[in-house]
Amino acid sequence: MALNLRQKQTECITRMLNLNAGGTANEEVYKILIYDRFCQDILSPLIHVKDLRKHGVTLYFLIDKDRKPVHDVPAVYFVQSTHLNVHRIIADASNSLYDSFHLNFSSSIPRPLLEDLASGTMNSDSIERISKVHDQYLEFVTLEDNLFSLAYKNCYLQLNDPSAGDKEIEEIIEKIVSGLFCVLATLAVVPIIRCPRGGPAEMVASLLDQRLRDHLLAKNNLFSEGGNFTSSFQRPILCLFDRNFELSVAIQHDFRYRPLVHDVLGLRLNRLSVQGEKGGMKSFELDRSDPFWMANWSLEFPEVAVEIEAQLNKYKKDVEEVNKRTGGNSGAEFDGTDLVGNTKHLMNAVNSLPELTERKQVIDKHTNIATALLGEIKERSLDSYAKKENDMMVRGVIDRNELIGALKGKGTKVDKLRFTIMHLISTESLPQSEVEMIETALRESEVDTTAFQYVKKIKSLNVSLASANSASRSNIVDWAEKLYGQSISAVTAGVKNLLSSDHQLALSRTVEALMEGKPNPEIDSYIIFDPRAPKSSSGMSSSHLKGPFKEAIVFMIGGGNYVEYGSLQELANRQQPVKHVIYGTTEILTGGEFIEQLALLGQKMGLGTSVASPAH
Repeated sequence: MALNLRQKQTECITRMLNLNAGGTANEEVYKILIYDRFCQDILSPLIHVKDLRKHGVTLYFLIDKDRKPVHDVPAVYFVQSTHLNVHRIIADASNSLYDSFHLNFSSSIPRPLLEDLASGTMNSDSIERISKVHDQYLEFVTLEDNLFSLAYKNCYLQLNDPSAGDKEIEEIIEKIVSGLFCVLATLAVVPIIRCPRGGPAEMVASLLDQRLRDHLLAKNNLFSEGGNFTSSFQRPILCLFDRNFELSVAIQHDFRYRPLVHDVLGLRLNRLSVQGEKGGMKSFELDRSDPFWMANWSLEFPEVAVEIEAQLNKYKKDVEEVNKRTGGNSGAEFDGTDLVGNTKHLMNAVNSLPELTERKQVIDKHTNIATALLGEIKERSLDSYAKKENDMMVRGVIDRNELIGALKGKGTKVDKLRFTIMHLISTESLPQSEVEMIETALRESEVDTTAFQYVKKIKSLNVSLASANSASRSNIVDWAEKLYGQSISAVTAGVKNLLSSDHQLALSRTVEALMEGKPNPEIDSYIIFDPRAPKSSSGMSSSHLKGPFKEAIVFMIGGGNYVEYGSLQELANRQQPVKHVIYGTTEILTGGEFIEQLALLGQKMGLGTSVASPAH
């Protein structure tokens, strides 16, 4: 059975809402749900208000809000294990806010905090109110069946910060490993881990390998129920990458529906708001319950517009058909002979009304979204940016007049900045005169060039992979001193490495090679970790560890997006037989959000101009 992260996480949350008891929902036990903001984001894409009621949750509150006592009702807490949350729980128990407390921490609660909780409730004589304490290992946000995020903000910025010491880097790596461990524990699988040498990917892989090894030594570990994955070819492969592996994807403009909706309208936790016809804001959900979204997310925007029109015409035709069937023959005298027929048509019409109404709501929703997108596309020439960037990535060059024309034309300051950085990345070597010309054109448009300067700087450093490999990979300081830029050469090594003729991303191409497990120069240097194997043999190139694999989990450290997610899903679906790929990242970023992190890194290095801060 294919791994379904959304289903698994929803099952865990449902069990938690039912007081961690097995079996089905018990509506008879009314309860209160208390969560913090992070756990609210975990719940939001998975559980709707009606689902909460189904599980007996009548009231729900944020933990940091003032709450009144509610007696004779158990409270389910779902929070991160922080000092602040633990002290708030102690205060709630001391004040006898609820009858009993069922505490669920989103990951594992550290022992010192558990001791604080015990001593705090003991001192206030409220320890008997604490019914149970659970480590849920759910500290990640699942947006779709095969898409998750650790919701770890500014990870790229923190990892690449030139002033970060080894202690800070270790903490970041630890946080990422903790999130990935939660994902694997929820899926109950121990994967084979593959990653490029050097940089954050190897550090995460190495620590995760150690964490899984330590955990597997315990008799009742979280993976014992996943025993059906014991044979190596059935186990999934976990492929780890660092954002610098393919920087361009985080910056480029894309013209497909889902990436466009995310980048332009700010899709967050499967929700977005757009301007309504009468001036107010309309809020929409875009998830698996929307058939149009699921069927058309990968289409280019013009094709989506055609599809909306086709759906609308089909809807009108079906409504007309119902009206025709139920309207009878106008003007004809009623003689009773067609009574049975008419009644039958009327019943059919009544039964088809809910389905027609639902279809109309979906069409109206996507008409609203498409209208908002069209306005932005026209105002900013987004179609032109997407086409020019794609051409640059494929051909590696762009006409100078075309470049200057784009910089003087439509688009926000960030659009222009993204476009020039894409030009910088996709061209193997830019003459100094052209770089200066671009910078002058950006300044004339009052664009802050700090992010451009930063990418130019790391491109000029362009630390070769050879020197990265010769560095002491276990030494964090060595790695930190290299500005975390060694794998940037994969980005700047030229266009052929970025996009092949069929426009496949380097990430998808690499994942395909890793899943196939055939000898391939692109991945032969990748390290292998098998947490189930004896320590001495890990990292060795044992043939059974190289695949082929039916299932993969691909994780991007430093921020990902819907372009990569879409590319990996297309890769999985075109395989024969169809393979299964889950995509995860530290956070899902729009191009503008990623540019902000690049600009901040540029500032920390004392680069660029501060004419204006990047505006969306």
